[in-house]
Amino acid sequence: MIKLIISALRRPLTIMVALLAIVFFAILSIRNMSVDIFPKLGIPTIYVAQTYGGLAPNQIEGFMTSYYEYHFLYINGIKEVESKTIQGVSLMKLTFHEGTDMSQALAEVVAQVNRSRAFMPPGTVPPFITRFDGGGAPVGQLVFSSETRSLGEIQDLALFKVRPKFASIPGVSAPPPFGGNQRTVLIKADPSKLRSYNISPDELVMAIAKGNTISPAGNIRTADKLLIANQNTVVSDIQELANIPLKKGSGPAIYVRNVAEIQNGSDVASGYALINGSRSVYIPVTKRASASTWDVVKRIKASLPEMQAAVPNDIKVSYEFDQSGYVINSLKNLSFEGALGAVLTGLMVLLFLG
Repeated sequence: MIKLIISALRRPLTIMVALLAIVFFAILSIRNMSVDIFPKLGIPTIYVAQTYGGLAPNQIEGFMTSYYEYHFLYINGIKEVESKTIQGVSLMKLTFHEGTDMSQALAEVVAQVNRSRAFMPPGTVPPFITRFDGGGAPVGQLVFSSETRSLGEIQDLALFKVRPKFASIPGVSAPPPFGGNQRTVLIKADPSKLRSYNISPDELVMAIAKGNTISPAGNIRTADKLLIANQNTVVSDIQELANIPLKKGSGPAIYVRNVAEIQNGSDVASGYALINGSRSVYIPVTKRASASTWDVVKRIKASLPEMQAAVPNDIKVSYEFDQSGYVINSLKNLSFEGALGAVLTGLMVLLFLG
């Protein structure tokens, strides 16, 4: 050790260059280091959420969950399958052994889900499949508020205007907005009128479905052109649904307007979001596990003017519950402690070796 110290003192320029190189690469490493609230944990867990509105828990479990659980046992590395079922929803947690290739496991889960859906009731939509990692925790909320528009309108604009721009930000995943009601078209049939015209509710549903479909018509060949033939079979206004015929015969035709009313509406609210005491719509800012919280938040704040321009002026878009503040404060404290340690170490060296 003494020889090493003597050698260092005899070559001060070499030691200085080595120290500068260490400082340079340290700064470079710090700049490229991911700054995050939680580290990337790599928990071997995948969640599968299957919805089917209206089905009772025992029906969801018997006609959906049981098929999924049976097929998931064919996945390599599977350790445990847990499921919880409520009305209209089945949530399954797939736990894998440590060391399992989760990318391959996710691909196998998707394949087994597709196999299982062949046994599902008609109208089953694909489930939501996601990997869980503590590093992908929400880092804030993109909040939409307005004093003049309904929550349904705000949710529509957030979903179709802002979410595509939000999803294009690097390192961000784009869940759907929460807090508003899903827009629906209500067809309120009068039971007495249906009975008087001898029309069942199923016939009404089938007539509306057939009267508002996309159907290819082919092409029309002329002397030197091949024209596309478009069919006018899709309504552009919901009130046009009232003009769909239900019955035609020897007497006057019966239309949807004769037995039902067409209205704009929304789903029954199953929950709501309160932001600073007011009902609002928000998109959770969920980053990818490998992304840096600091970088993601900076990109979102830089994109706020563009997202604000995508909605009407009476809707305010803001970024709330910013979690990057904790990261910045921790980084400042770490930098201060590191600098203090370096200064004290330098003073000790000067005092005892000077």
